[in-house]
Amino acid sequence: MEDCSSRSVLCHLTSLLLLIQLPLAGSAEEFFMIGPLDPIVAMLGGDATLPCRVCPTMSVENMELRWFRSKFSEVVFIYQNQREHNEEQMAQYAGRTSLVRDLLTQGEAAVHIHKVQASDDGLYTCFFRKGGFYEEASLELKVAGVGSVPQVHIKGPEEEGVRVVCMASRWFPKPQVQWRDLSGKKFLAFSETHAKDEEGLFSVEASLVVRDSSAGNVTCSILNPILGQEKTMAIFIPEPFFPQASLWKPAFIVILTVLTLLLLGAVYYTKREHSTKLQELQKQKGLRQAKEEDQQAKEEALKARDELQADLDWRQSVYLAAWRKAQMYADWWKEKFQAWSVTLDPGSAHPNLSLSPEKTSLTWKDTHVDSGDTCSILGLEGITSGRCYWEVEVRNRDRSKWALGVCRGDVKRKGWYRESPDKGFWVVGQFGKNYCACTIPDTSLSLRQFPHRVGVFLDYNEGDVSFYNMSDGSHIFSFPQASFSGTLFPYFMLKSGKMSLTICPTVGGSEGFPVPINNSPSSLEEPVSLPGEEFSSGSGVDGAPPAVESPLLPCNSEAASL
Repeated sequence: MEDCSSRSVLCHLTSLLLLIQLPLAGSAEEFFMIGPLDPIVAMLGGDATLPCRVCPTMSVENMELRWFRSKFSEVVFIYQNQREHNEEQMAQYAGRTSLVRDLLTQGEAAVHIHKVQASDDGLYTCFFRKGGFYEEASLELKVAGVGSVPQVHIKGPEEEGVRVVCMASRWFPKPQVQWRDLSGKKFLAFSETHAKDEEGLFSVEASLVVRDSSAGNVTCSILNPILGQEKTMAIFIPEPFFPQASLWKPAFIVILTVLTLLLLGAVYYTKREHSTKLQELQKQKGLRQAKEEDQQAKEEALKARDELQADLDWRQSVYLAAWRKAQMYADWWKEKFQAWSVTLDPGSAHPNLSLSPEKTSLTWKDTHVDSGDTCSILGLEGITSGRCYWEVEVRNRDRSKWALGVCRGDVKRKGWYRESPDKGFWVVGQFGKNYCACTIPDTSLSLRQFPHRVGVFLDYNEGDVSFYNMSDGSHIFSFPQASFSGTLFPYFMLKSGKMSLTICPTVGGSEGFPVPINNSPSSLEEPVSLPGEEFSSGSGVDGAPPAVESPLLPCNSEAASL
């Protein structure tokens, strides 16, 4: 009851804050999710309830509700269009889930999982979506099961004592084992092994060697760490089971200790004498080596300048041969690409997007109509060949949602959709506080600073799309090589937040026309041959890919993406 009361107070306070900020908000339908703060404990074979609610309080009958595991595709339960869907449901949850509908109109929804299994243990995510707005919350389900009573038996004499074995099965999670004597004192030194059966339940075997013949009873306890429940079993060890003490063993130990000390003394003396002789030999050898090194240093100093010049020439040749896949700064790539003049196409714009008179700037406008669509727009001119790039200035607010890149002209942009290369989109962007490349699954991007100016580099013939932070010239992300067909268009997406995307003016070159790939015999895509080595446009040094290490920018691929 106290937990429900605290959630209610939190929800009302949050609703009040949202009402105060309503004039500045992007949509009146925004909400956030509340899940249970503490893990949900469920018994094996019983039922578990995974509750979630929205704040401010509103009906969720017409929302899309999902519960899934670590990935969006690992579906536990789906409720959409006021009915349950099981087409995407994971096999292990088939026929074991149901929705609690009683409180849907009050913003609360919960899923029952029947006949809980060990595999149900772990993290879950509840996802609520209404139109184009969605939120999610995480919750944890801890499965617990108390297994069999431990079975204890005497295995036999061992190590001047008696070995006692305790076994139990069908516990979850992995149980804890404790051994105690008659007075309740714990034994600390014992061994234990665990195993899982096909249902994911644990079996344990613990082995204890009792050396005190007066111990009498010993008790084995198996404890469930989640429930705090334990089962115990005691066994009595008769004194005749303990082996009789032998007098010759202590004497043998003393003699063995003395012999070991004498042996160590002899080894130390011999080693010290050998070390003294070795030091004299090394001293004489060092003097000879010093003279040889002085002579060699003089010879190497004469070659250093020529070797340095040769190394610089080699690095320049490698760059010329492998510039395409080297981790380079954006200004280097701009020398190989033609600036592309992008104008926004009003006919492809979503109604919630506002264009500047010059059709080069894009902002979000609130029409008070939640269509649930992804708000996007294309460039007016398409690209069918060559290499080109354009730059976009991003004026951002926290938790904004935007993306930019390229897409095929025949892609589906109606309704709500997800951008990915397999659907004809090659884009990166910001979604809330996270930056990612739109792949399946999304590729998270760790940036050193917010990219206020993003460069999009498209090589149509080579199937390459790369993004650079034009503020500091650092590399953001490159999609795997693709095979383009048809016409590609610049793509822009904007959803919520007071921000804008502005296409920067082109500088120099023939605006609006990509650079042809084979327009000059001296193109840097031609292989460059060095004496004794061969290079091609797709190869690095000695067969290593240039993307791994560039001779002109020595950094790894991970550092280049930061």
